[in-house]
Amino acid sequence: MQGSRPGLLAALLLSLALGLSACGGGQAPASQQGSSNTSGASGSSGSSGSKVTVALVLSTLNNPYFVTLRDGAQKEADAKGAHLVVYDAQNDLAKQTSQIEDAITKKVDAIIVNPVDSSGIVPAVEEADKAGIPVIAVDRGVSGGKLAAFIASDNVEAGKLASEALFKALGGRGKVALLMGVPGASATNDRTRGFDQALGQYGGIQVVARQTANFDRAQGLSVMENILQAHPDLNGLFAENDEMALGAIQALKAAGKNGKILVTSIDGTADGVAAVKAGDLLVTVAQQPSWMGSKAVEYAVDLKEGQNVPSGFTPAPLTVIDKAHAGQ
Repeated sequence: MQGSRPGLLAALLLSLALGLSACGGGQAPASQQGSSNTSGASGSSGSSGSKVTVALVLSTLNNPYFVTLRDGAQKEADAKGAHLVVYDAQNDLAKQTSQIEDAITKKVDAIIVNPVDSSGIVPAVEEADKAGIPVIAVDRGVSGGKLAAFIASDNVEAGKLASEALFKALGGRGKVALLMGVPGASATNDRTRGFDQALGQYGGIQVVARQTANFDRAQGLSVMENILQAHPDLNGLFAENDEMALGAIQALKAAGKNGKILVTSIDGTADGVAAVKAGDLLVTVAQQPSWMGSKAVEYAVDLKEGQNVPSGFTPAPLTVIDKAHAGQ
């Protein structure tokens, strides 16, 4: 009997191995399967219990506009049964690049990016492309790499509408200043282009200052203080977003010039609309950040489920809000 034990042991081991192979189906552990098995959004055809994971990489959350965009994205993710991972780059390109790299490492199903710098973010987008992760740009474009979709307002048109409202209110004559957003951001470039297009139609308008305030309220205040010191006879201001406009209005109030210097802006945030109602802001051109965030997540889930989405530019509607319409 003692001489037969090795044969018996070998038979038992062989039987056990065959049983484990049949139960495992030859699959790697779930932790090694990456994102190829994560489509369990509501109505999807993926394996039950899994979710589509979407990274939302925002330029900053220190701006109500992007908070609204995030909230719209989260609402759509909840409705679709998707998992949304939100990153705040705090207007730091290096930080945003690292965040996209982190999302790639986590093998998310899609990346939605609102770039700090439209050119500077290209290498990170290209890395996502190489990893087979679709990238959707929202609110701001990307200057290179492959995008699965681009959702934004027509920022050239928005800049033109806000500038025309200012120039018309000034009767086509006067000295104006321009507060520009983050250098290198497509929204900054496009809104400035819209300003210049409108300016070409009003020969009596003189631009006495073009300064950057990085889409930030506090910087809008300090930059406007400097402009007022250099140009006390200023007649108007176009700020490329509501936050800068609201900071500039604080400076105007402190200088006793609120209402004497007309101000227009873009975004249509709650604070911006309130300033229009109060008569502090002439107009704000409203975008639809919640809609853009929602649409971006919708596209991300559709891509994971193998559906087609518009690969070009998906425009968000624009609305000029003046005091007569602010209550709406």
